Parts: sequence; C-alpha cells; structure tokens
Amino acid sequence: MSFLHPLLLIVALVVTAAAVHGYLWLQRRRSSALAAAGFASLVSRGSAVRRHLPYGLILLALPVLLVGLARPQAELTVPRVSGTVLLAFDVSNSMRATDVSPSRLAAAQQAATEFVEDQPDTVDVGVLVFGEQALLTQAPTDDHGAAVSAIGRLSASGGTSLGQAILVGLGTITGKPVALPEDGAPAPELGYWPSATIVVFSDGQETGGPDVEAAAELAAAAGVRVQTVGVGTARGATVEVDGYQLGTQLDERTLTTISQVTGGAYHPAGDAAAVSDTTKSIDLRLTAKKEPVELTAPFAGAALLLLMLGALLGTRWHGRIV
Repeated sequence: MSFLHPLLLIVALVVTAAAVHGYLWLQRRRSSALAAAGFASLVSRGSAVRRHLPYGLILLALPVLLVGLARPQAELTVPRVSGTVLLAFDVSNSMRATDVSPSRLAAAQQAATEFVEDQPDTVDVGVLVFGEQALLTQAPTDDHGAAVSAIGRLSASGGTSLGQAILVGLGTITGKPVALPEDGAPAPELGYWPSATIVVFSDGQETGGPDVEAAAELAAAAGVRVQTVGVGTARGATVEVDGYQLGTQLDERTLTTISQVTGGAYHPAGDAAAVSDTTKSIDLRLTAKKEPVELTAPFAGAALLLLMLGALLGTRWHGRIV
C-alpha cells in the first residue's frame, strides 16, 4: 500500500496520540475525584466497559479517518478490455461492387467507424489498407477520432493480397518488418502478442502475393488473432476495370481459413446493415492489468461506521452522545 500524502500519517499519529493521552488524563482525574469522594468501589468492570467503549470507538475512528485523508492506494489486478486492434481494409477493385449497398468498401467503412466509436479508450486502434501491397495509414492510437478519419479516406483500386495484409499487420504490432521464411528456413521470432487483434474487412478474393495461410500461421504463433469480416454476397456482382466487366463474389472459404488458423472467427455479412451488426459480435480480449486503486472511500466509510456506533452506544448507555 502507498499513500499520495504520506506526511499526513505523521499528523494522524500525533493527533491520535494526543487524543488518547487527553482521554486517559481526563479518566485519571475522574477516578481521582471519585476516590477522593469515596465512590471508587462503586465502579464495576461492566460499568467500566460501558463508560469507555463508546469513547474508544470514537477515538479509533480518528486515525482511520486521518489515514483515509492521506489517500492510501493499493495495486489491484483489474480485468479490462485493452490492447491493440488493427483494422485491415481490402481496397481492391472488387470492393467497388454494389452487391452490398452502397458498395462493399462503403459498407465496411460505415461498420468499422461504428466499431471504433464503440471501443473504450484503453483500446488502441490502427488502420491498414491493402490491395496488391499493404500500407499502414494510421498507427495504433487511443485517439479514435484519428482512426475514424483514416477510415473515411479509403478508396478502391488494384488487386488483393490478404497475405501481405497480415504480414504488414504483424510488422505493425511487433515493431519490425515481417516476411515469410524462405523454404527450409526457420520461422521468424516475433514474440508473443496476445492482446493484439487484426480485423480484416474483405470479400476474400485473393489475386496474388504471399501465401495467406502461411502468413496466418505466423500470426497464430505470435498469439495474434485475425478476425475476418466477409463483405459481399455469394451471388456476386460485376465491376468495371479498365473498360472490362469483371465478375466478383464473396470467398468465404479463404476468410474462414484465415480466422480459424489464428483462433479468431469469420463474420459473414450480406448487406450494409448486416456488416454493421457483424462488427458488434467481434470479441476483443479481456486482459488483466495491475492498476492503482485509491482506498480513501473505504477508510472514510469505516471511520463513519465507528463514529455512528460510538454515538449509538453512548446514547443508549448514557442518554447522550459521548
């Protein structure tokens, strides 16, 4: 236990000692007066308890209250939602499809914005975009307004590399570049980051880049869960790219595999409202952290209880508050 104002403990000791000394002095004077008057033999042990106990309770309340004023603190293990959430957005051409209204990307932006606004300030949120390459556009921060602004600036173009998104996400979390090991080489040592989560918003249509399952296995080894949100429909839609009409549909198998490998979950969403509802089911990790908790209130409550008990006994036994 520590105290914000430890000097008040000295004050508490001095004041309490003075109060006890004063009470004992008064009792000695009273006893001397009774003895001089020939009434000392009339004071029994039972009456002595009744006489001293109310005063004793009130005197005990004094140091308890003064210790509370010193603002004691103790470190307690407090469960809370905390850590890092990295939102990874597929910004490939297929995300311009309108089988989710107003478009796949716009629906993902809306849902992600609501998700960020719902998070406590103990959760740092970052934003990553990926097409054929991946780029961190907002480092993880407790400034959720900055994350929302980064989400609002997204636009779609190019292909899709889910594997690259996971690798860049791992690099952001671990603070160092992450790449898949070459054939026969050992996996890179990334440490263990159980309080970090990557949430991928994508239609799952992979067009190239690093092997996505191998990247997911690296994330799993580092303790990083990948939650995937499928944005699109099984019936699909067409988008125009360089004058060509290209068909695109939701690839749930790939997104499910990524999440399962890392211990996360796949969240299907077929329209804008469903995407928004889906993000509400994304589980963040509950961690335990030691935090200083001020104990002034319990000390003040104990002092008040002692004062009330002393006053009650004094009134009951002596007909007045002692």
